[in-house]
Amino acid sequence: MRKIRKDDEVIVIAGRDRGKRGDVLRILPNGKLLVGGVNMVKKNVRANPQMNEPGGINDIEAPIDISNIAIFNPDSNQADRVGIREEDGKRVRFFKSTNELIDE
Repeated sequence: MRKIRKDDEVIVIAGRDRGKRGDVLRILPNGKLLVGGVNMVKKNVRANPQMNEPGGINDIEAPIDISNIAIFNPDSNQADRVGIREEDGKRVRFFKSTNELIDE
C-alpha cells in the first residue's frame, strides 16, 4: 500500500516551490509524482495543423520527487506523516499526529 495516492492533497516541503499545495495527478514508476500547480516549467510545443493545435510555449507540471512532498492535514493546516495499520482486516492510512484515518 502506498502512503501517497492519486488525488491526495499534498504540500511541498523542500525545493523552490516549498509551501505550495496541490493534488497528486499521477504517480510515476521512478518514485516521482505530478502535482497540480507545483514545479511548473515552460515547454515549447510545435504546432500540429492536422489536430488543430497551435504552437507556442506552454506551462506544464514537471515531476517532483516523493521525498520532497508530504500529505496535507486539513485539521492542523500542516504537513503530516502517514502511517498504515490494520482495522477490521483492512489496511488503512492515518495521520501520525492526530491518529485519524485519511480516507474514510
